[in-house]
Order: sequence, then C-alpha cells, then structure tokens
Amino acid sequence: MSSFLNKIRPSGRQDTEPETVTVTTNQDIEEQIPIEAVAPNKDNSGADVPDNASVDKIPEDAVVDRNAQVGVQKIEAVTLAWTKKSLILLLCNIWLIFFVNGLRASVLAAFNPYVTSDFSSHSLLAVIGIVTDAMTAAMYIPVAKLIDVWGRDSGFLLMVASSTLGVIVMATATNLATYCAAIVFYSIGFSGIIYVVAVLAADATSLRNRGIAFAFTSSPYMITAFAGSKAAEAFLHNVSWRWGYGCFAIIVPVVCAPMYITLKLNLRKAKRQGFYEEVKNPLTLQLVWKKIVEFDLPGVFLFAGGLTIFLLPFTLARSAPNGWNTGYVIAMIILGFFLLILFGVYETYWSPEPFLKNKFLTDRTVVAACLIDATYQISYYCWNGYFLSFLQVVCNLSVSQAGYVNSTFQVVSGVLLFIVGYAVRWSGRFKWLFYVTVPIYTFGLGLMIHFRQPNQPIGYIVMCEIFISIGGSVFILLVQLAVLAAVDHQYVAAVLALLYVSGSVGGAIGSTISGAIWTNTFLPALMRNLPDEELPNVINIYSNITAQLSYPVGSVERIAIQESYGFAQARMLAAGVGIFGLAFVWMFMVRNLNVSQKTGQTKGMVF
Repeated sequence: MSSFLNKIRPSGRQDTEPETVTVTTNQDIEEQIPIEAVAPNKDNSGADVPDNASVDKIPEDAVVDRNAQVGVQKIEAVTLAWTKKSLILLLCNIWLIFFVNGLRASVLAAFNPYVTSDFSSHSLLAVIGIVTDAMTAAMYIPVAKLIDVWGRDSGFLLMVASSTLGVIVMATATNLATYCAAIVFYSIGFSGIIYVVAVLAADATSLRNRGIAFAFTSSPYMITAFAGSKAAEAFLHNVSWRWGYGCFAIIVPVVCAPMYITLKLNLRKAKRQGFYEEVKNPLTLQLVWKKIVEFDLPGVFLFAGGLTIFLLPFTLARSAPNGWNTGYVIAMIILGFFLLILFGVYETYWSPEPFLKNKFLTDRTVVAACLIDATYQISYYCWNGYFLSFLQVVCNLSVSQAGYVNSTFQVVSGVLLFIVGYAVRWSGRFKWLFYVTVPIYTFGLGLMIHFRQPNQPIGYIVMCEIFISIGGSVFILLVQLAVLAAVDHQYVAAVLALLYVSGSVGGAIGSTISGAIWTNTFLPALMRNLPDEELPNVINIYSNITAQLSYPVGSVERIAIQESYGFAQARMLAAGVGIFGLAFVWMFMVRNLNVSQKTGQTKGMVF
C-alpha cells in the first residue's frame, strides 16, 4: 500500500494575482498554475504548511480530478485523505459483506422450492427468475449514475434499504404476488450492494492487484457453502423459512453500517484537509428535473418493461389456453419487442443522458467481455434453475447435502481465484486464462449431460461441478479485469454497470430458455411415466416439490418423477453447451492488455 501525498505551499507573492506554484513537467517547462486548482494548502497530517516551506513537485495522483463527476471526486478525496488503517478496515468490511451475501445466497436459494411450493407454484421458479433478472439488469446503469453523481455512500445506503425491505416483505408474504413483489426489492438491493462494493473495491485497489482483491472478496464463500446449507435445513425443519428471511433484515444493516460510516467519516476528513469542497445548490424543481434526466428514468422503464414483457411468454405459453396461438402471448411478444426497439431509438436520438455510452460499446475488449459474461450466464441458467430440486428428488439428498453439492462453485472459486489473481499479477496479462478455462467449462458441462440422470453416482456429478466451477469462477474475475483495464477511473462504475447488465440480461434469457424447456418437457414426461392412477395428481406433482418428495424412494411413482427430471435436465444441459460454444469466438476479441503497466486509475492510499 502506498500514499502519494506530498507537501506543497503557496508562493510568496502578495499582489492581486492568484497565488501560484511552479510545477516542473517532464519536459522541464515551467508553467504558472493557480494553487486552488492544484492541491490544498495542507501537509499529510492536515496541518497548515508555512509560507517559507520548500515546494515539492506535485504528482498527478495527489490531486482530485476536478473534471470527474462529483461521486468520483468524493471517493478520490477519500482515498487521498484516509490512512492505511481506514483502508484495511474497508477491505475487512468488504470481506464481511461478501460473507453475509454468500450466507444469504446459500440459505435463501434452498428456500425457493419450498416457498413457491407453499404457494403451489414450484413450476414458476423460472418465471420469478426472469422478472427479477430483468428488473436487476435495468437497475445497474441508474445506480452507476447515482454513485457517480451523488457518491458511493448514497448508492450503498439505498441498496441496503432496498434489500432490507425486500426480506421483510418476503418473510411476511401470504401469497405469491406479494412474494414476487418483495423479490424485486430483494434482488435489486442485494445485487446493488454487491455492485457498489465491487466499485469500491476497484476504487481502493490498483489494477495490478485487483485480481487478488476480487479473490479476497470471494474467499468467504468457502465458509458459507457449508454453513449456509446447514442453516437453511435447520430453518426449514425447526423453525420456518419466514424466520430465515427475517433474520437477514437484522444482519444486513448491522454488517453494512461500518462501510457507510467509514466512507462518511473519511469524506469529512477529506473536506477538512481541503481535498474536496462540496457545492450545495438549493433544492428547486429545475434541480430535481436535472437529476431525473441524469438517471434516464424513461430509458430504465422502457428497457425493464420491454425485456420482461418479451421474455415472459416463452415460459407462459405452455399454460396458456391455446398455447402459442393465445392472443395475449402473441401480444406480449410483439409489445415487448416494440418497447426494446423504442428503447434503442430513444437512447440513440432522444435521451439527454444516454443509458449506455457509445464509448464503451465501441471498445472491443469491453464488448467481448460483456458477450462472454452474457453467454456464460445464459448457459449457466439454462440448467441451474432446477438443480437443487434435482439433487433432492432424483439423487435423494437432504436439503443440506444438496446445498453442499450446489456450493461446489463457491469452494472451488475461493481457492482458485487467489492462484489466478497472483498469476495475473505475476504475468501482467489475463487473456491467456480464457484459452484454458473456456474448454474446461465446456468439457464439464458436456459430461454433465450424461451424469445428470437417475441412478448415477453423486461423485460424478460433483466432478462435473468442479470442472464447471473452474471455468465459471475464472470467467467472472477475468471479465471484470478486462472491462476495468480498458477505461479510466471516472468510467469504472459505468463500465462495471454495463458488464453487470450484460450478465443479468444473460441470466434472464437463460431462465427463459430453462423455463420453456422445463414447461415443455417435464410435464409431458410426467404424464407419460406416471402410473394411470396418479395422473389426476400430475399438476400437483408438477408444481410442488413437497409432493414429489412425498413418494418413497424406489416406488414406481418416485422413479417416474426421477426419469422425468432426467429427461428435462438433459435437454437443459444440451442447450447450455450449444449456447456456450459462442464463447470460443468472443475470447479472441479481447485485447491482450498489460495490467501492470496501466497506472493512474486510482489515487492516494490504495492496495
């Protein structure tokens, strides 16, 4: 860790001209710069510097970029003003937030089949995923603008409030509609927390060490992979899933509070030391309208609404009265497609503050990273949506055991990413890792088609999960490094938002494909395989995991259900393998950037 602060002083001139200091450039050209535009009249401790002090050369890193947006100026001032102790505290708090997020993901993912089954809607898991992914995808760009315009602390506080509200409403929901509404707040909140924390991690680390920093933030998942699954089982068997949600309404604000306090206190310190001067404008209708324009709310609504309306019919068509010929199914596809086209036209020609900047869309490294992320997420969500249910119904595992298998990804990434981070730091390059991990992921996914069937040893499924996890965990790290290496500091939040949008859209598309395959394969397979006397119960079996588990292992009915799962899962995995083949094209588009040579993206005391 290093600090780039240097002592400066005003010149001894006492006339009416602005005070100046002499700055010697690399070309040994002296130029007169007003002192207010260079750096504050403070030393490292914040004390006043006497007029007769010697003048050091002022490095670029010791000055806040006055051309950047207010939120970027604030975080640069914070990193210039804070101490090594504050930086360590921030990194430790980031680790703790990721720990709670991993615990939350493990616990609440185990609840989903049971919650939807309580509402007799187990088959709607993919539908809920589509809506939440679409809303989450639409959230990233506005949040990126919020933390750039208002500050990292403001965006973080808003996301914590949204996630807390979501889990409270989920814990008290009495019907599926309320639960789905709560999931939107919950998903936006927790996705937003992780996004803002990822931006803060980029603000507080050099590009060369960012791979190690991201590995550090992923390491808690090795613990939560086991603790979360066991906790979920304890809640389901001893209390209820409602208390499982409710406890996070307390845990999340308590764990996130130190992050907000650290940012606030160090911003005040930066103001006292003169690194940042806040300009307060009176609240007027004109100012409110300006902020609405900056957040591009029309673009947000067009994108989220269009994506959701367009994707839902692919899952709902099976249950519609006339299938694909049903009027509302056709209307939703047409309306959704029209809204997405209108969104593109609006952003290109009418939006004062475009949702996506052309500068990012024309950089081939950024484009390639976003395409890799989207392709990976489509492939992953094609088969993962019903994996926990498969492990319990077909492999006869308990809730905790199924959670352990499903958490293979977290365990592998917790160890592997440290190795990858040091490899990137040592070599200065990251592109070569795509050539290793893309084939490994494809190989593991292809093997899973054969082994994810009834009567297959669980060890082979875990083996395939390890191959998939090796590829997937490294992809997530590499695409973040790729987009961050391609931009300057003031665009970090925006380009990460673009990457997260790509991944969320990919997740929504993958959930759509998964839901469509599940609806059109699992139910017909049940109707073929179940004994005639059980056919009147086929809808209940289709929509309720508790009903599926109620049949004894080895019974004719349980075997029929297991065979139906295997029939549907094989087709989901085949779709995932086929789609991921595009990644073999996208990886060649990435530039072989050297992260060790790029400097100036961060300022002050960073890791």
